[in-house]
Amino acid sequence: MRIYRYLIPGLFLFAGFLLFAQDAEGDKLKPHYHEVNAYVEENESCLKCHGEVKYTLEDTLYGRTVTQAMWSNLILDRDAYYSGVHRSFMCTDCHSSEFEEFPHSLDVRMEENFGCIDCHGYDETFADYHFEEIEVEFTESIHNMEGFSCWKCHDPHAYKPNMRGTENIKEAIQLNNSVCLDCHGNFDNFMLFTDKEEINVVESHNWLPNQVAHIRSVRCIECHTEVNDSILIAHKILPKTEAVKRCTECHSRDSRLMHSLYKFQSKENRRGGFMNGVIINDTYVIGANQNIFLNRLSIAIFALAFLVIVFHTILRIIKLRN
Repeated sequence: MRIYRYLIPGLFLFAGFLLFAQDAEGDKLKPHYHEVNAYVEENESCLKCHGEVKYTLEDTLYGRTVTQAMWSNLILDRDAYYSGVHRSFMCTDCHSSEFEEFPHSLDVRMEENFGCIDCHGYDETFADYHFEEIEVEFTESIHNMEGFSCWKCHDPHAYKPNMRGTENIKEAIQLNNSVCLDCHGNFDNFMLFTDKEEINVVESHNWLPNQVAHIRSVRCIECHTEVNDSILIAHKILPKTEAVKRCTECHSRDSRLMHSLYKFQSKENRRGGFMNGVIINDTYVIGANQNIFLNRLSIAIFALAFLVIVFHTILRIIKLRN
């Protein structure tokens, strides 16, 4: 009887351990993943390493095992992947099937990645996105350099559109600017593409009045790209010598922002009566929200006041002469 006293609690503990282990594994593979992707299990052959902070190398010849840290840039967030635009894909849809062999050979690891145009170009399904024009803009951009591709700004494993149809423009601005600062504010990433010296983003923008407010209210590309009315987000990055520095480019009736930052907003979302309609949500651009009716009314009032002054002056002169 004494043995049963310890055996039964032991069985319960063992069963609890199995349930805990199953739940822990279930946390990695959430039901949502299976709803959006038919290849979740196949993808786990990659994510068992690339979805973790460490991986294990085994030498079957000599029976040795080594645990190493996964490079942070190669760690994929499962939640981000299965909620991104490519959430339905299998890893080998874009990557060579030779990656299934581990450790990966050097030539496989250095394979050329697909660009956006390789899948989305010249396809009527994606015509509204104008990928072909974006490709042309990129080739004319200062970003068109060896080793640089769409992937460097748009992570294909986690990318989600943040401007089209957004309801929180300030959040979208921060997300867009974080893409730029990932390199221009991080010299470790910046030096992978250039031999230039480190740039201090804050110091290089000291000329900008109220710098913090500007960075919070507009995207970097508002001043550093060439406006293109047919593309939602311009991709032709200009040299720094051609960046916008004139206040009137944005703070005017024909604001540059209406052709870039706010052009994705439908007219119905703009406040009626304003020439540019840039009072959207909590955003306010000084000088760009002029009401054409009030402009004309103010001119009329000024003209009337001037005529009254002139008439009064004439009457005073006539009175003095008499």
